[in-house]
Amino acid sequence: MNDIVTFLIVWIVTSISLLIISKLPLGVEIDTPGKAFLSAAVLGIVTAVIRPILRLVFAVPTLLTFDLLSGFFTFVIAVVCFSIAAWLVEGFRLRYGIWSAVLGAFTLTIINNLLYKLLGV
Repeated sequence: MNDIVTFLIVWIVTSISLLIISKLPLGVEIDTPGKAFLSAAVLGIVTAVIRPILRLVFAVPTLLTFDLLSGFFTFVIAVVCFSIAAWLVEGFRLRYGIWSAVLGAFTLTIINNLLYKLLGV
């Protein structure tokens, strides 16, 4: 599959996942499907920019814990990116603050993975 098709699939799957998450009682609110598409794009950009920076920040603690906490730090990075995307996009809100970000990022990972498996991506 070429890069553009993969990019579009990821964008659409993330948008659909965000719409699903906004219907669950997690405190993640997205006003419209258009806001979900915008939020998915912003989340992708934020993740592409912030993840390398935060990986560098968490490199020392990861090494000091002999990589035992690398999954935890990866999840923290996902929560931070999710929070920043919600802060940047009007119409994408986290009603319960950090708790909504934690639940939203966790649920986004699960729903995205399920959709990717269904699509065979």
